[in-house]
Amino acid sequence: MPLSIASVKADRPTEILIPDCCNIGVVFRTLLGVNAAVLAGILIQASNWQRGMLEFVEASMMVELACLWSLFALCGLRRMVPRSGATEALWRWTQRAACWVVPAAVTATVVYMFSTVDWLMSGFASLTVLKGAIAAALLGGLFQHYFELRTRAHSPALVEARLQALQARIRPHFLFNSLNAVLSLIRSEPRRAETTLEDLADLFRVLMSDPRNMTTLENEIRLCKQYLSIEKIRLGERLQVTWDTGNIGEEVLHKAQIPVLLLQPLLENAVHYGVEPAMEASPVRIQVSRSIDRIEIVVVNTFHEQAPAGMGNHMALENIRERLALLYDVEAQLTTTIVRGFFEVRLRFPYVKGSA
Repeated sequence: MPLSIASVKADRPTEILIPDCCNIGVVFRTLLGVNAAVLAGILIQASNWQRGMLEFVEASMMVELACLWSLFALCGLRRMVPRSGATEALWRWTQRAACWVVPAAVTATVVYMFSTVDWLMSGFASLTVLKGAIAAALLGGLFQHYFELRTRAHSPALVEARLQALQARIRPHFLFNSLNAVLSLIRSEPRRAETTLEDLADLFRVLMSDPRNMTTLENEIRLCKQYLSIEKIRLGERLQVTWDTGNIGEEVLHKAQIPVLLLQPLLENAVHYGVEPAMEASPVRIQVSRSIDRIEIVVVNTFHEQAPAGMGNHMALENIRERLALLYDVEAQLTTTIVRGFFEVRLRFPYVKGSA
């Protein structure tokens, strides 16, 4: 039975408009912007630029304290936003209002605390709690609007990334070869053929999902194993896969959040450019580990100089880099190296716990 428009809207995740103030990139941009605004305001009012710079240095303690505590408060508040709900419009305006109110309240508190110490407020005789709150509210609303527009401006890039990912991975020859492999198993190994079709259905179901969706590390690894089991039928003993998850606990696997289809394209590249050109057994090694607040994934496959240059390889890697930049800003990296005949892809991103 078709879903109604109302039910689809109710099930759709709530758009989070509070900036990710836990992200280093967001914190850096905000601090830089606030300090630039404060510096400009002081220089405009100062009698000369030397006096203005001196006043800015004196104001920096108050500015950084108010800014950082506002960011910390919004960071915690963002995690409390419901992920779904029917009153989406109300929540959107509530989030925008929070980005005005929280900085105003924090700054008013900081200014009041500073006003109780005479030597701290000696250079800010004209600054009052009300003026500080108004200035913070305006800056909070300005930066919220900036980050919201930035996210929307990048939304077409996410859609384009999704289309490129689909074009790169739903290749006719992959589907054709997979179905041929299943046909070859129907009589001899019907149960394996059924399992392979289920794996193929799961893979295409995830391929059609929103690239902004998150899943657990465990689910992503399970999907990758399903993909590799399909390729194993076609490539046979040439595909030798080794998983190393000894440096990551079961709890991390269950709770660590990862964007859907972040690891699978790397394995597809490893198979396409490392195993298919080989005439003998070719290893693919995947290492998953955690270091404090970071998840690191390393994929290693044989490097063949005679293999095609591989525009698809570069496209998939750039696609993942774009997704990482949009989702994690500067907190995630993807690097590639060629060492002693092996191609290595190293992926790092923040360890974020899910609710499950």
